[in-house]
Amino acid sequence: MEKEPLVCCEQNCVHCNILQNVQCRMPEEQVTLSASDFFKAFSDKTRLRILSALAIHELCVCDIAELLGMTQSAISHQLRFLKEARLVSNRKEGKTVYYHLSDGHIETILRHGFEHVQEPADPA
Repeated sequence: MEKEPLVCCEQNCVHCNILQNVQCRMPEEQVTLSASDFFKAFSDKTRLRILSALAIHELCVCDIAELLGMTQSAISHQLRFLKEARLVSNRKEGKTVYYHLSDGHIETILRHGFEHVQEPADPA
């Protein structure tokens, strides 16, 4: 697939009124930093598979390990990362700990992400 050439402005003209509007509506740097950390949690195939499974039903580490064909240790490591990112929560029932998505936002982000990557490429 051939890359499209980089397109640059033919004349140096800054649109101050537009930039002022955009600048006042952009999130503060700390918010973008937090969002960047949040989206890093979605950048790993295993974590996405765990989140996808938890979007369907809450599961324990043993269930997730069996489902993904991985060790419980590897799953625990990823769950710790997801919990620190506030994407998953857990509840304890007897000696078993069940994991679930923290809230509906996570499921929405997953669904929209998967829908986006499955869209046909724009033939432009």
